[in-house]
Amino acid sequence: MLNPIKGFLVEYALSLPPLVLAFDFNPQSLTRNRSITLTLGSTPATRGGYDFALPSETARVAQGVAVEPESFDLEILLDATDRMNDNDALANSLGIQPELDTLRSMVEPKTQGPGGLQVLASLGFGGARAFQRSQTASVLLLVWGSHVLPVFLKGIEVAESAHLPTLVPYRATVKLSLQVIEGNNPFYAVEKVRQVVGAALNTGRTAVSAIGGLF
Repeated sequence: MLNPIKGFLVEYALSLPPLVLAFDFNPQSLTRNRSITLTLGSTPATRGGYDFALPSETARVAQGVAVEPESFDLEILLDATDRMNDNDALANSLGIQPELDTLRSMVEPKTQGPGGLQVLASLGFGGARAFQRSQTASVLLLVWGSHVLPVFLKGIEVAESAHLPTLVPYRATVKLSLQVIEGNNPFYAVEKVRQVVGAALNTGRTAVSAIGGLF
């Protein structure tokens, strides 16, 4: 079995307290989703697009097509067993509750407090309802391996599977739903460069293989 690497969710903000979640990350499956939306309206289009014959006409063919941002669905395991076996006082008393509280704080609305620091709206700087005009969602960095992606945490699903005698959980499977923040930010720009390089390497390898097959 491969040893899991560490993954991180880091809040990219002046926040109080700073939010960081570390977890073992070696999933058997990770779902990445990207789709396009067709909006042809009343244009004189054919079914699904426009007529074309030459490659130079593809820009016109794709009118009315919008690319949706990429999203991730992944599953992580939070487990304090090893730390409990090492007599970690925090794990023995609180299990993984601090990690679950961190995730909840990442998905709850923030408001700008004194000195520009972002704090939970529920601490009294905001209104009674979630995400009012002065409140924002956390911008997070999903870090694993060579990837650093800016994301919004859209949803959390926690399945607790083991508890201390106090009913505090010390093991849980957590499903995270994340949406990549695409645009002019340095993290996404680096990811796009990595993607272009990877695609070029694949194209070159395929071309060499195809040419080799002709001889």
